[in-house]
Amino acid sequence: MRETDTSDLARVTPGSDVTSEAVASARPGVVRDLAALASYAVLAFWVTYRIWLHPSWGLAANRADQAFFEWMLGHGALVATGQAGPFFSEQMNAPLGINLMANTSVLGISLPMAPVTLLFGPQVAFNVFLTGALILTGASWYFVLSRYLLHRRLAAWIGAGFCAFAPGMVSQANGHPNLVAQFLVPILIWRTLELRRPPWVRNGVLLGLVVIWQAFINLEVLFMTAVGLVIFLLVAAARSSLAGWRPFVLGGLVAVGVSLAVLWYPIFLLLRGPQSYSGLPYEVRGYGADLAAYVGLSRESLLGSMESARGLAQNAAEENSFFGWPLIALILIIVVLLVRRSVAVLGLLVVGVVFAYLSLGPVVRLHGAETGIPSLWSWLHDVPVLSSAVPTRWALAVTPVVGLLLALGVAAAQSSLGSVPFRAVAAAALVVALVPIAPTALPATKLSDTPKFVSSGTWRQYASGGRSIVFVPMPTSAVNDPIRWSAQTLTRMPLAGGYFLAPVGPEKIASFTSEFRPTNYYLRYVSRTGRIPPVDAATRANALGDLSYWNAGAVVIPHRRDSQLWIKTLTKLYGVPPQKVGDVWLWDAAALRAR
Repeated sequence: MRETDTSDLARVTPGSDVTSEAVASARPGVVRDLAALASYAVLAFWVTYRIWLHPSWGLAANRADQAFFEWMLGHGALVATGQAGPFFSEQMNAPLGINLMANTSVLGISLPMAPVTLLFGPQVAFNVFLTGALILTGASWYFVLSRYLLHRRLAAWIGAGFCAFAPGMVSQANGHPNLVAQFLVPILIWRTLELRRPPWVRNGVLLGLVVIWQAFINLEVLFMTAVGLVIFLLVAAARSSLAGWRPFVLGGLVAVGVSLAVLWYPIFLLLRGPQSYSGLPYEVRGYGADLAAYVGLSRESLLGSMESARGLAQNAAEENSFFGWPLIALILIIVVLLVRRSVAVLGLLVVGVVFAYLSLGPVVRLHGAETGIPSLWSWLHDVPVLSSAVPTRWALAVTPVVGLLLALGVAAAQSSLGSVPFRAVAAAALVVALVPIAPTALPATKLSDTPKFVSSGTWRQYASGGRSIVFVPMPTSAVNDPIRWSAQTLTRMPLAGGYFLAPVGPEKIASFTSEFRPTNYYLRYVSRTGRIPPVDAATRANALGDLSYWNAGAVVIPHRRDSQLWIKTLTKLYGVPPQKVGDVWLWDAAALRAR
């Protein structure tokens, strides 16, 4: 088969032809396989051990998204037991609800994990989700690389380990398990390459099924994988004859047909359904990777720190591009040595450069200063669909490219190196490149206790008839405990407000919470100033009108350090003091409206 045949990476990389040596290496090596999988499990539990060691703790860097995904896991458990619909929920953001397809509902994870959620609760399920995502991503890459693409276990182990535990992946583990769960990405790549083999109908169906599953885990990862595959295949097509591409095209059409047969309605809801939006907030659309970040060290890397990452990323969960200069240098060496001999390396190089360029966002910066370099993303960030993408996450998509190049480099070295000194130099280069970016344990913090008002089910008597519970301060990304408490009821406790993406204004640009009502503005003033503004008849009427709008059953103040401020604020706003019900203070909304 010619060098430019891309049906299998093993056929397009130097030194990885399926020779007698490769066949021998492909014989069952159960001990080596188990050792590889065990290493990924150890790393995954090392990264997440703090949230396992302390059951009442959560991720310190991103409590909001942890609460959000716990809520989604609770919703998935209800869907699995036939108690809720899959694509829309009225249990947050009363009375409008939230579009779950537009809010990363992770049904592809929450449904199979429903038994864990039902037995142990959403917080344990979240821990399993996050830790399992790291393990499965490493295992999946190892399986595909060692069995189908490279046929070399050492190269597969190193490449897969990087793909699962690169700095960007560990950074995203700060609350984004949906982006860490990339175990279907190598399968998508493998099944796409397999389209050129007969039977193309079967291969197309299998690829379509994998696409469907990934769509219900994270559409952003699916989209970036598809873009990368298209670029890679175009490069391959430019280097090879088109004669053998007919089954590939036909199999691809089958995959598109199978996936659309299931996904057309969820995608319609995503784009045009209730509470859909036209694009992400403009601030998020501006998230770009700093050029300096590509050679920097993230705070979650062994030799990195808060200082090394300062000013180079938007937050702890978006340090996607921190590869470190030793690894960048090693990858450049691999590319220079192999690119003329391998269409796979050429294709990966093109994909990596395009993705890195896209990740820089609408303004290209170096150490925070504008460079004047033209931005590719500035032409794309208002394009429909792309307006819902976070630019810096294209750097996360560079991670598998780097991992594959590492694996290809190791595979080439294994097949061509004979001298012990040269092997020692290659091993030392790997150590120098990878040790500085080795993962560290995620920081964790104690979460607030769940009020007995929630855990005992007392909330139910105030939520009958679909009425919502209004926690004060109202739940947002900054005030996320009520979302976690609702998750513990498997989302049965409906909330006014919350943390989600929903349209705001005539342009339907997304916001991370609902449009503000008069009460929201009143409470925000108190939160920012610590002062309680005067209340007149119009203010009180607006407050009571908001209770009707939210279909509120009760207004609840849980025990907090600032509880007394909120008790005084709402006593003044409603004109009557609260009741003490168990460990919370509350106003019965029906009684307030009847006054």
